[in-house]
Amino acid sequence: MIEIRDVTKIYGRTTAVDHLTVTVKPGVVTGFLGPNGAGKSTTMRMVLGLDRPTTGEILVAGRRYDRHSAPLHEVGALLDARAFHPGRTAYQHLLSVAMTGGYGRRRVREVLDMVGLEGVAGKRTKGFSLGMGQRLGIAAALIGDPAVVMLDEPVNGLDPDGIRWIRGLLRGLAAEGRTVFVSSHLMSEVAMTADHLVVIGRGRLIADVPMERMTSATTQVRVRTTEPGRLRELLTAWTVDDGPDGTLLASGGSVEDIARTAMANNVLILELTPMHPSLEDAYYALTRGEVEYTMTPGRAAA
Repeated sequence: MIEIRDVTKIYGRTTAVDHLTVTVKPGVVTGFLGPNGAGKSTTMRMVLGLDRPTTGEILVAGRRYDRHSAPLHEVGALLDARAFHPGRTAYQHLLSVAMTGGYGRRRVREVLDMVGLEGVAGKRTKGFSLGMGQRLGIAAALIGDPAVVMLDEPVNGLDPDGIRWIRGLLRGLAAEGRTVFVSSHLMSEVAMTADHLVVIGRGRLIADVPMERMTSATTQVRVRTTEPGRLRELLTAWTVDDGPDGTLLASGGSVEDIARTAMANNVLILELTPMHPSLEDAYYALTRGEVEYTMTPGRAAA
């Protein structure tokens, strides 16, 4: 478990994290979302003690990360996919990580196999693609068989097979009771992987909710009926717009309300479909005013 308690981090005149309080629990995949500059990477660095909070504290399993006697067993982290010496082989890099935590060659072979790099264990890492670098970084994070796995943008550079693999890996780690904390800008992937979401903007907490709550709100109901004009007149408490192919788009109440109104007035309903927002829609609605950099559409220079 990671406990972030009223943490603020200030660099000069910039507040990177602003009174953030979050508990990242075991047994679920927690997605960590926010615009560029929101404070995600800074927060993850503070979990590992690479940056110190200006105020507040962050605890892992009840104590600061640097107070653990076996830190690699407590937290396995990937913050930079290229954080390895280009002259070393994959095996040499992982062995150097393993030795700092008292782990041996057998564990290195296990994690190489786990991430699919056993075939290139003897290859120098300077020739690795971004996706191979991601796999190597994840292997390093798993060396200590950690209770907490924290990954910053782990799917960058992965091909579709790699993305599917990491999705299964993260879900498997959570199913084992581990704490899994993952940042990503790929909304579709977060939607398919995460069970819980933490969203921040300008260093402040915006949302800390289960995934289903983030995307369960019904904004509209698509209605297809043999009598659209009459039904529109009956739905006096609703906002009703024209949809494609002669359908109606109604907002302001529940699907059941429409069904009951239609039934009570003998209006035949052919379709009632609640339109749930995607994670991307819900995310942008939450963070619309929290982006650090905004772009104005314009014409490219000739």
